[in-house]
Amino acid sequence: MSSTENKPLPSAEERAKIAAQIIAENKGTDIKILDLREITRVFDFFVIASGTSRRQLHAISDEIDDRFEKEMGDRRRGIEGYQESRWIVLDYGDVVVHLFEPEKREFYALDELWGNAREIPFVPPAAAQ
Repeated sequence: MSSTENKPLPSAEERAKIAAQIIAENKGTDIKILDLREITRVFDFFVIASGTSRRQLHAISDEIDDRFEKEMGDRRRGIEGYQESRWIVLDYGDVVVHLFEPEKREFYALDELWGNAREIPFVPPAAAQ
């Protein structure tokens, strides 16, 4: 029996912060956590971040998946864009992670589209020192 089987999942907000932390550890940039609970019932949090290359976006995506499953027992419900790697969407139900190349992030402007959402403060570890 795995150590995560009987352990309750951390809250959606905690999982969003953990995803942001993983992104920061993998050198993702411009990380934002948006609280959408008062805007939509479809999901609770978006984590939005940028990466510089297909390889980096894959590494971030893979690390989030691996740690969510192994450390929390949280399995991804869906993934989009992994092959193209210009915008990868990881769907964990109440938490959705968006990983962009900078040009795609600017084009789709999710930060602005959901601009009335409350932003959860996140300070990457290197910036905190």
